[in-house]
Amino acid sequence: MNVSSIIVKTVPEYLEEVVASLEAYEACDYHTHDELGRIIVTVEGEDAAEEMKKLQYIQEQIPHVVAADMHYTYSEDELNADRDKLDIGGTTMPTWLNDENAQVSDMQYNGDLKKKF
Repeated sequence: MNVSSIIVKTVPEYLEEVVASLEAYEACDYHTHDELGRIIVTVEGEDAAEEMKKLQYIQEQIPHVVAADMHYTYSEDELNADRDKLDIGGTTMPTWLNDENAQVSDMQYNGDLKKKF
């Protein structure tokens, strides 16, 4: 099962009409919007192809949609496949992550390239 969020953009004058259309479209779940015409919905599907069909419908069939793009995707199958890879390869989380005596000062973060060198 896949779940993806979609940001839909319309002009403010058509906001209520587009929200109503999205709420009526049973293939997505409406969540929220702002006064600028940005609307958040989610879609579910057995695979990415099914989700893309729903996205394409929103883009092409709902009047006054200026843009609609996926912004977050969760794939249960991919998560399970990655878990299986960890189990097969014998890779586990470092044991020190569960060490009650571990100190924050012992951890090294290299996610910022400006500070890496």
